[in-house]
Amino acid sequence: MSAGNKTEFPRKILWHNVLFMTILPVVCAITTPLYIYNNGFQWQMWVFFAICFVVNNMSITSGYHRYFSHRSYEVHPAIEWLYIFFASGTFQGSLLQWCTDHRRHHRGVDTDDDPYNIHRGFLYAHLTWMFHDDPTPQEYPKDLTRNKWIMLQFKYYVWIASFVGFVLPGIATWAIGLGFWNGVVVCGALRILLTQHTTFLINSLAHTLGKRTYTDKHTARDSIICALLTFGEGYHNYHHSFQADYRNGIRWYHWDPTKWWIAGLARTGLARRLKKVQKEEILKARLTMEERMLIAKGASAERTRQLKARIEEAQKRLKTLRESYRSKKAEFAARGSEWRQMMRSEIRSAKHEFRLARNEWRRFRRSMMRSSAVA
Repeated sequence: MSAGNKTEFPRKILWHNVLFMTILPVVCAITTPLYIYNNGFQWQMWVFFAICFVVNNMSITSGYHRYFSHRSYEVHPAIEWLYIFFASGTFQGSLLQWCTDHRRHHRGVDTDDDPYNIHRGFLYAHLTWMFHDDPTPQEYPKDLTRNKWIMLQFKYYVWIASFVGFVLPGIATWAIGLGFWNGVVVCGALRILLTQHTTFLINSLAHTLGKRTYTDKHTARDSIICALLTFGEGYHNYHHSFQADYRNGIRWYHWDPTKWWIAGLARTGLARRLKKVQKEEILKARLTMEERMLIAKGASAERTRQLKARIEEAQKRLKTLRESYRSKKAEFAARGSEWRQMMRSEIRSAKHEFRLARNEWRRFRRSMMRSSAVA
């Protein structure tokens, strides 16, 4: 069945979702200005709001998403429990349902099996897919149902979410002298509204805005704008291409706070076995997309493929030398410094050849882009 032509089953309206997601913006639009009018600018409140916003969003991106949905790393049980606890306060549903839907999304992206298929419209992918019950038969993943904390949250989700989302912020702000109801309004309702819609952008904007850097087999795109709004989740074409990777932004300068948080946990011993896709696979996917783009713009297919092959051969040689050096490091040490220097020299030479090949490819790509722009 083609994407965008979903067979319509009788679907039950989920009134609790409809009412919550339509009334909450109205409530925030009224209560937030009233809070500011009555209290002025209380910087302590907005600092606490920012802390709550970061903690809750990161519990979704690093917890619900990269840890529970994709198992891209392992984490200490205490951090796992904190993910479940604080993510509850985002009012995005139980972890069990959230992860089940997300895994379905990846298995059937852009098809009828995708719960938030972007081909059904931006608003549908962003929000309204949650307004109806999904009659599609589904089984909850066993790796999730075996977790007692996940099942406890699933059973008592509304109570836990209400406490973490509204009551706990109110208690915290009351304790520091800012008032209970002020905390409920600002760090509860307003924060939930912003947390929800920044997260929902991953389903809508990340499948609409940006470049398809690694593949065009799905609608997911890479966008720095979306990354800034979603704590790093905006490098979405990469994520859908290599979903097991704990990173979304693979360069050091890519805005991906979730990646930095997970790496920080690993440094303190609270996370381990962080999964990373090999550089060779990433480069291969990127070059293939660029090759297709260059040929489509009129570049010589033979010249393009020659340059691409040169990069891949240079990279393969560099990888082989590095692996050989690591595996035989003890042997080289026994033979003396001359052997080590010789091997290092070969590695430097291979690295230089790889850089030359990459630079030539970039010059070729830039020249083709300029010529196509002029034409």
